[in-house]
Amino acid sequence: MKKTILALTALCAAIALHAQASFDIELKKVGAPIQPTMYGIFFEDINFAADGGLYAELVKNRSFEFPYALQGWKAFGRVEIREDGPFDRCPHYARLMDPGHGAKQTGLDNEGFFGIGVEAGKDYNFSVWARVPEGGEGSIRVELVNTSSNGENQFFAQEQVSISGREWKKYTAVLKPGVTDPKATLRIFLDGKRSTVDLEHVSLMPGDAIAGIYRRDLAQALADLHPGIFRFPGGCIVEGTDLDTRYNWKNSVGPVENRPLNENRWEYTFPYRFFPDYFQSYGLGFYEFFLLSEMIGSEPLPILSCGLACQFQNDDPSAHVPVDELQPYIQDALDLIEFANGNIDTKWGALRAEMGHPEPFNLKFMGIGNEQWGKTFPEHLAPFVEALKREHPEIKLVGSAGPYPEGEDFDYLWPEMKRLGADLVDEHYYRPEEWFLSQGARYDSYDRKGPKVFAGEFACHGTGRKYNHFHASLLEAALMTGIERNADIVHMATYAPLFAHVEGWQWRPDLIWYDNLRSMRTASWYVQQLYGLYKGENVLKLTMGGVPVTGAEGQNGLFASAVKDGGCIYVKVANTSESAQSLSFNFTGLKKKDPGVKALKRIVFTSDRLYEDNTLDEPEAFKPVEEAFSGEGQTVGAVVPAMSFNVFVFEKE
Repeated sequence: MKKTILALTALCAAIALHAQASFDIELKKVGAPIQPTMYGIFFEDINFAADGGLYAELVKNRSFEFPYALQGWKAFGRVEIREDGPFDRCPHYARLMDPGHGAKQTGLDNEGFFGIGVEAGKDYNFSVWARVPEGGEGSIRVELVNTSSNGENQFFAQEQVSISGREWKKYTAVLKPGVTDPKATLRIFLDGKRSTVDLEHVSLMPGDAIAGIYRRDLAQALADLHPGIFRFPGGCIVEGTDLDTRYNWKNSVGPVENRPLNENRWEYTFPYRFFPDYFQSYGLGFYEFFLLSEMIGSEPLPILSCGLACQFQNDDPSAHVPVDELQPYIQDALDLIEFANGNIDTKWGALRAEMGHPEPFNLKFMGIGNEQWGKTFPEHLAPFVEALKREHPEIKLVGSAGPYPEGEDFDYLWPEMKRLGADLVDEHYYRPEEWFLSQGARYDSYDRKGPKVFAGEFACHGTGRKYNHFHASLLEAALMTGIERNADIVHMATYAPLFAHVEGWQWRPDLIWYDNLRSMRTASWYVQQLYGLYKGENVLKLTMGGVPVTGAEGQNGLFASAVKDGGCIYVKVANTSESAQSLSFNFTGLKKKDPGVKALKRIVFTSDRLYEDNTLDEPEAFKPVEEAFSGEGQTVGAVVPAMSFNVFVFEKE
C-alpha cells in the first residue's frame, strides 16, 4: 500500500511538472515607468527600534529624564537627582557626593537596553557633561562590568575621567573591553578625593557606529535593501496615544543633549508585552532620519500629525485639535520643509546647517496623518493641503485610506483623497494567507486618473502563525508581482514593521530582528531585497493565455511580472503551489530575424520548511540562491520549484 501511494504521488508530480505554463512577454512596447521610490522601508519606533536598536546609544535614560529619574540606573552611596541643569529641556542631572567613609562608595550602574552589548577589541566612546559644583578638581572612574563574573574582577574595561571647575563641560574617554559581553553594565564611581561631581547626559557609543549615530549592522541591513523611499518616524507614534505624546519633529532636532524625552505609545499599548521603560530620547530625530535617507540613497518621506490623536484610543472629539485651531500644526509642516530644503539664512535652514548639513536634503514628499478615518480626517487634512499646495506645490502630499485595505472607511476615504488633491494615498494591509493569495489583481482596476498608491504598511500575518516564516514571505512576493505590474498607479511600497529586538518586541512579524550584538535578516527581508535589486525601469506586459498572471483560477498558484532595465529583462515568478511547474517564456513583438534574448542567470528562493525562518544562531538558513540559467532565442524554458520565488534575468541580444 505504501509503495502504491508513493507511486501515485510521483505520477501526480510528473503530471503537474509537464503541464507547462506559457508566459508571453511583450518586448516591442514598454509599459509604465517604475518610480525610483517603488520599493523602500518604513521606520517606526516600535519593538525598541530606535533607542536599543538602530540608534547606537548604549545607555538607557542617559539624561535622567524618565518619569522615575533613576529608571535604568542603580544608585549606591550618596546620589541625588537635581533639576537645574545646563539644558533647559532636559534639566535633570545626578549629583555624586562623598559617601562619608573611605570604605564606602558612591556611584551609578546603568543596565542599558536589555544589557549593554560590547565586543572584545572594539572601542566604546564614553562621554558625559560634568562639573565640580564647588569648584576645584574631581574625578570619576568609568567601568564596564559583568556582575555575574566569577573572575578576579567584575570590571573588564576601566578609565579615569578628571573633572574640573564649576562650569559644565563635556568629557570623554574610550573604553576597550577585553572580553565580549552581551549583558554588561556601565558603572561609574565617584573617585579621587571624592569631591562632589555632577553628571548629565551620560553616553556610551560603539566606536564603529556609522556617523557616530547608527548601529552598524542594522544600518547596513537597510542599505542592502537598496530602498528608494524611507518613511519615518512611524505610524501610530505620529498620532500619539494623546496629542501630548505625538511625535513632535521640532523636539527631535538641535543638540542631542537638549532634546526632551517623549513617552512612547508602544510602552503600554499591549499589556501582555509591557515595557514600562520604553521612551523616546529623540537621539534618533528628524535630522538623523534625513541624513540616513541620504546615506542609503532613498527619498525621505516624513509623516506629520494632522491634529488627530490615535482614533483607536480616543473616541472623544475633545481629544483632538479642532479644525479651526490647526494652524500650529500646519506651521510645523511648513517649517519642516524649510528645515529640509531652506536656505541657510532661514531660521530652520540655519539650524540644519548648524547641525552639520548646510546643503538641503531635497525633500519631495510629505505625509499628513497616519491611519485616521471617518469624516474628521478629510476635515483636518483639507487646510494642510490648501496651505502646502499654495506655499510648496513642489511637495507631493500623501493622504490615507485608513487602517484597513477594504471596507466602509476605505471606500469613503479614497474619493475624499482624490477630491482634496492628495498626490498619493497610503494603504495598509496586515492580512492572512488567503487575502494575499486573492490580491494578485488588486490594482488592475484602480482609477488611473486619481491619486497614486503608497502601499505604506504590509505584511502577511499567517492564520495561527503571526510570526516570521518563509511561507509568509512567499505570499508577500506573490502580491508584489501585482504591485510591480501596476507601476503606473503604485508608486511606493514598504513592508512593516522594520525592526524588532528579540527581548523587547511588541509586534510581529518584523523585517529585521536583533539582540545586543547580533542581527538577523528574515525571509521577508530577502524578498524585499530581490525587488529592490531587480526593480527595473519600465514594466513589460506579461500574460498567460492573454491575461495577467495573478494566481487566478486555472493559473495553478502562479504569480508573475516582468520589467525592463536597460538591455536586461527581469521576470519574477512566485509559485505558491505544492508542485514544481514547467514554464515557457515566449518573447513577443520581435522581428523574424531578431535573435531574441539570452538567459543570464536566475535567483531561486525556496524551502520545504515553510513555517520556519532565519534565527540569530542561523541567520542564513533561508537565503536566495543564484543559479546558472541558459537558453536563448524567442522562447526559453525553465522549471520553478514548488513554493518558490524566482527572478529570471535575460539580456536582449
